[in-house]
Amino acid sequence: MLLLGLDIGSSSVKGAVLDGNSGKVLASTFYPKKELQIHAPQAGWAEQDPETWWSCIQEVCKELFKADGLDTSQIGAIGISYQMHGLVMVDKDQQVLRPSIIWCDSRAVEIGKKAFTSIGVGKTLVNLLNSPGNFTASKLKWVKENQPEIYEKIHKIMLPGDFIAMKLSGNIRTTVSGLSEGIFWNFKENALAQMLLDHYGIDASLIPETVDTFSRQSELSAKAADLLGLQPGIPITYRAGDQPNNAMSLNVLRPGEIAATAGTSGVVYGVSDTVRYDSQSRVNTFAHVNHGAETRLGVLLCINGTGILNSWMKHNLASHLTYEQMNQEAEEIPIGSEGVIILPFGNGAERVLCNENPGSQFFGIEFNRHRRGHLIRAAQEGIVFSFKYGMDIMREMGINPSVIRAGKANMFLSPIFRETLAGITQTPIELYNTDGAQGAARAAGIGVGHYSSFEEAFEGLSLLEECNPDSSKSDAFQEAYGKWLEALKQHSSAVE
Repeated sequence: MLLLGLDIGSSSVKGAVLDGNSGKVLASTFYPKKELQIHAPQAGWAEQDPETWWSCIQEVCKELFKADGLDTSQIGAIGISYQMHGLVMVDKDQQVLRPSIIWCDSRAVEIGKKAFTSIGVGKTLVNLLNSPGNFTASKLKWVKENQPEIYEKIHKIMLPGDFIAMKLSGNIRTTVSGLSEGIFWNFKENALAQMLLDHYGIDASLIPETVDTFSRQSELSAKAADLLGLQPGIPITYRAGDQPNNAMSLNVLRPGEIAATAGTSGVVYGVSDTVRYDSQSRVNTFAHVNHGAETRLGVLLCINGTGILNSWMKHNLASHLTYEQMNQEAEEIPIGSEGVIILPFGNGAERVLCNENPGSQFFGIEFNRHRRGHLIRAAQEGIVFSFKYGMDIMREMGINPSVIRAGKANMFLSPIFRETLAGITQTPIELYNTDGAQGAARAAGIGVGHYSSFEEAFEGLSLLEECNPDSSKSDAFQEAYGKWLEALKQHSSAVE
């Protein structure tokens, strides 16, 4: 059996076909080759057209299925990974009513803050494990308040992965894990978060029916099969947000295990078997992909401005260089970037800063002393230090990693990034040959019953590289972090 995984990101859509028996990747690609555009009609807004994701999937499948010897008739299951927290709305004809309000959009911050205090901080955290914050439910409330003519036409609301599953099958469904990421799930009652829906005046009929994360959720329709070059009837057997899926793809399923990623945004994701929440909702707790009979919660630290800062540096300061050449320039600069400090928070409101949006800040630049390499290194250090700040909050919640697992991709391709993260957290890093699309494909194999266990599904996962903390550099990393933290304190009221 072959397994198809699709990963709908905000920068591109990725696809992978795996041999279900060997775990070998037979084909892998992404589209578009340049980053997808994020539209910002107003400051702090971020939108994408869901139909663009669907068009990208069609292009991805065209490329995938050109691989030599690939027999698409052997594809036996489809898995979906997707950018979290987005809001997609369709009418009764399954037509999109407006562009998706995606994960880094900040317009609903004040709505979520007001609900947090109005419902009661204690009551909200005990039941929802999070502030309503800037999540999907609050975005839907924004539409209700500001675009009532659109709201009145809504048949169902969805997360981005639910929308793609709808395009594949014609069925509108979601999962408990997905509902939890939108703050639509009450963990105490193990049911839909009616208390928040009532507070927002949202009719529960707008929420799709739920299916298990690993299950025969729906089947590929004849119409979608014709567009993609596949046979109809292939079961769709898995969907999950990109960060739970990233953890799943790295076999991070058990309490105490940690996964990390650093694409456009950066995430550290730890698994817990105990209900935990941060009193200020700076890091967030959601249902993990294997949450069910046993408690498996994902504690998620998200930094919006990570890879997007590195990308901004390239496009605006080093457009003629490759990322590898940028890293080589930065490696010539000592730890601490000789006083240059960069705060990476330039991609919307940051949950770890209590939904403040301080913007990215550059400090300490001396025109006669510093050059481009200083800025490149300071940017990467700033990203890592934001991870360190958030991981300290996670440690206060009892999440103490013994190892960080990540795919060798995006920022983890940078030796400086890896060395700095291992050094400042004093935690070894393991890098694996996997990505979100491959993870979704493996998960599809679990959902269809091709694999009898998680252990069997991950037999083909290979460790590529380890990065261990260098004790000789520990003091230098700590000194640089201390200066970065002082700069953050000066520009964020959320940091004491």
